Amino acid sequence: MKGLFVTFEGGEGAGKSSMLQEIGKDLRQQGYPVLETREPGGIEIAEKIREVILNRSHTAMDGRTEALLYAAARRQHLVEKVVPALQSGKIVLCDRFIDSSLAYQGYARGLGMDEVYKINDFAIENCMPDLTLLFDIDPEEGLRRITANKGREQNRLDLEKIDFHQKVYEAYHQLAERYQERIKIINAGQSFDKVKEEAEEVLKNYLPSKHE
Repeated sequence: MKGLFVTFEGGEGAGKSSMLQEIGKDLRQQGYPVLETREPGGIEIAEKIREVILNRSHTAMDGRTEALLYAAARRQHLVEKVVPALQSGKIVLCDRFIDSSLAYQGYARGLGMDEVYKINDFAIENCMPDLTLLFDIDPEEGLRRITANKGREQNRLDLEKIDFHQKVYEAYHQLAERYQERIKIINAGQSFDKVKEEAEEVLKNYLPSKHE
């Protein structure tokens, strides 16, 4: 049985990471083989790249450098962890993937989504997600959530002005329009339980049969 590659996307404070953990737990309880992972990171080399990218002191980092580092981490994570899991028939739930680079570096940084896609196409060799859940929330509300969540990892992207996060929001909506078959929008402004219910309702249509 072929695995299922599901990515969780959204702006800062959308709640996608917490939702991924909950959905992963539910799927395991239903008997599905699940792998939960994240970008950048997930394996040793990519986690080290993550430390460089998100370090709050690295404010001088050039946008193209940032895009290349994300692509490098993505490549290593994919070949070392994601692809083997998919080949073994697992459901891979990944916190961020290529759409983050298109939104953050391609659009918000002004590098161009098509240009950033080319970098990442080289990195992923056409290994695209089967489904992307886009957790949609107003940028200002997302940043308020971050401020209120003292336990959340604070990173360099949190230092960006609201205009940057607004561009990320706009980019995700453009991507959802461009890739309608793959990207499904989830209203992340609802209660946690409502968001989970909506996400799982979408996901169930993609789940493989446990008897395959």
